[in-house]
Amino acid sequence: MRFWTTDPSPELVAAFATIARSRMHDVPICNRSLQVEAVGFQRTPDGHWAGAMITPWAINLLCLPGQAEGWPALAACSKHDWHFPSGDYEFTVAEEDSIGIYHLCSLFSPALEFDSHEAARLTALAAAHALFADPLAEPPPAKATSRRAFLGLGR
Repeated sequence: MRFWTTDPSPELVAAFATIARSRMHDVPICNRSLQVEAVGFQRTPDGHWAGAMITPWAINLLCLPGQAEGWPALAACSKHDWHFPSGDYEFTVAEEDSIGIYHLCSLFSPALEFDSHEAARLTALAAAHALFADPLAEPPPAKATSRRAFLGLGR
């Protein structure tokens, strides 16, 4: 299995650009406004890599192994829950010859609702940043008010 010691973005772009030019060329679900781009990749707290991958056919979150420790040995198409500061998310195990094993979580598939690559990029970048953000705090409980207070009559 391949382990990524540095940011996998350049190699991901090269691999998915090849797929876009070959297997996905002229597939109707492709959005011709979108390019292949990897955004927001960073190390997870357990030493792996996560970020967002934009392709003409989808926008996915990806996890890639940064080390053997903590990376689950699962068959392709298996499901695995990854924990991030923002919560737990279900990913699907995938494998590509030029990349090796990786996990993906679909955000948009197909990604036809985007009119421009910039709109897709901003969406993917926001998702990648949100993945590593602390969860939003619960709002404080609403104070119970009386009917008199609701009507502006005091207590």
